[in-house]
Amino acid sequence: MAQASSAWCWVFCLHCTFEFCYAPKSFMKIATWNVNSLSVRLPQVLDWLATNPTDVLALQELKLTDDKFPVAAFAEAGYQAHWFGQKTYNGVALIAKTEGMEVVKNIPGFADDMSRVIAASYPDGAGGQVRVIGAYFPNGQAPDSDKFVYKMRWLDALHDWVGSELQKHPNLVLLGDYNITFDERDMWDPVALAGTIHCTDAEREKLQALVGLGLTDSFRLFEQAEKSYSWWDYREFAFRRNRGLRIDHILISEALKARASACVIDRAPRKNERPSDHAPVVLTLT
Repeated sequence: MAQASSAWCWVFCLHCTFEFCYAPKSFMKIATWNVNSLSVRLPQVLDWLATNPTDVLALQELKLTDDKFPVAAFAEAGYQAHWFGQKTYNGVALIAKTEGMEVVKNIPGFADDMSRVIAASYPDGAGGQVRVIGAYFPNGQAPDSDKFVYKMRWLDALHDWVGSELQKHPNLVLLGDYNITFDERDMWDPVALAGTIHCTDAEREKLQALVGLGLTDSFRLFEQAEKSYSWWDYREFAFRRNRGLRIDHILISEALKARASACVIDRAPRKNERPSDHAPVVLTLT
């Protein structure tokens, strides 16, 4: 009897273990985070990944050259990486649990010496693939500046390229630091900030043009608390007073809308010592 019982237990446990280990994964987490210097914030990113396992994390403002990218640290944590660095400014990366395919850096056909865009395809948790485009949109400085003109040109080029990517990749996520608010809900003071950088009609028209391609702001698919922001200035105790902007977005294609089950801003890392001025935004697909 004891032998039979042991055999049954062995078969039962083997069956359970098999199901636990090999059952197909039914969800996917994709996140974006402007870390404002990866060399400074690397321990915070690794800690965040340890407590928030994420399938793909898009990073912006690495502020380091390619040879300085901490690939070994991410590998030790169980993540693979594709990166596109630049000294002092800009720089983007995709950190993922699997190897990305069809990697593209910057917008094809748009001459640019800034490291702003990185794209790759990943398993989507449902037997297919999802195209992930991580981007650090230009700041623009001020509406009457040369940098604003560059921002408008860059947004036009992004629009055209994303449109072509959607034709090839129906499951597509465009995420990152957009440096643009959608509307007054994304501004701590809509009156004082009206017409200022990140909040101009011209920028919002370009953002809506991206939406017009068939993309959706995943954050607004769900009920959210009022005054939900993803960026707060370091000055004047802005985070403590919740004087922020929502400029970090995750736009998803029509094919992914039905699979989106949550999109949240994780404010916790903004409370760290020496934090980034941005918080991670996390999308869950089921």
